[in-house]
Amino acid sequence: MAFTNDEVLAGLAELITDETGIDASEVALEKSFTDDLDIDSISMMTIVVNAEEKFGVTIPDDEVKNLKTVKDAVDFITNNQ
Repeated sequence: MAFTNDEVLAGLAELITDETGIDASEVALEKSFTDDLDIDSISMMTIVVNAEEKFGVTIPDDEVKNLKTVKDAVDFITNNQ
């Protein structure tokens, strides 16, 4: 089953909220994980692992560093599912 961009965004927002306590409404495509959402590398790895399980994708460690914004992550997941 393929997820839409909106479904991936909503799912990521939920995972980010669970991990960091950031309100899901703050999670928008243009937001930077580090600059805007203040997510550290340890939290980011947890979010990545949970996203892999939730969406059935593999996000290689060398790809994680390229996921600067929420849109980067949404695009990666939708393109690799």
